[in-house]
Amino acid sequence: MNSLSILRGPSIARALGLIKASNSIPHNTAFSFSPRPLECRRYQASATCKLWKKDCNRALSSVKATNDEEAAARVTAVDADTGAPTIFDKIIAKEIPSSIVYEDDKVLAFRDISPQAPVHVLIIPKFRDGLTQLGKAEQRHGEVLGHLLYAAKLVAEKEGIVDGFRVVINSGPSACQSVYHLHLHVLGGRQMKWPPG
Repeated sequence: MNSLSILRGPSIARALGLIKASNSIPHNTAFSFSPRPLECRRYQASATCKLWKKDCNRALSSVKATNDEEAAARVTAVDADTGAPTIFDKIIAKEIPSSIVYEDDKVLAFRDISPQAPVHVLIIPKFRDGLTQLGKAEQRHGEVLGHLLYAAKLVAEKEGIVDGFRVVINSGPSACQSVYHLHLHVLGGRQMKWPPG
C-alpha cells in the first residue's frame, strides 16, 4: 500500500497541494515534509524522487478515473431498464466490431477495449431477457447464469489462465456498472490482489 492510498477525497487534494507548495518529498511518515531546501533540491534530482512524483501523478489519475466511472455509472443507470439496445446488443449483431474469444448459441465473449489485466474478456448473454444486471436475476435466468460461468471457465482455458483468474460482475450504479446488459469480466494473466474492491 503506498502512502497515497490511505487518503480520500479532500485529504488527497490537501496533501498533494502541500507536496506542490513545499516542492519537497516525504521522509519517515506518510506526507511528512523536510523544510531543508538544499537537501530537497538534491533529492529531487534523484531517481527515487522522480518515481515518487510518478506515483503521485498515477494516484491523481486514479482518483479522476474512479470519479469518472462513478459518474458514468449514475448516468447510465437512469435508462437501465428501458429495453433500449446497448452497445453489447450492437456487438452481438456485429454492427460494432469486437475481438471475439468465444461464441456459442447462448453467449458471446470478446476482449475488453480497456483491459484491466493482461487478459480481460467480457462474456455476455446473447438474449438479455430482462437481465440488465445480476440484481434483476429471476429463477428463469438460472440456466443462462450457469452457462455464463461455464463460458468463463472455457475462456480461461483458451487464454491459458485456468490456474488463476477472477470473474467480476458489477451490478448497479454503486458497483460502477456502466452497461445495463449483464456481463462478466474474466481477468487474469497477473497476480490478483485481495481484497479486490
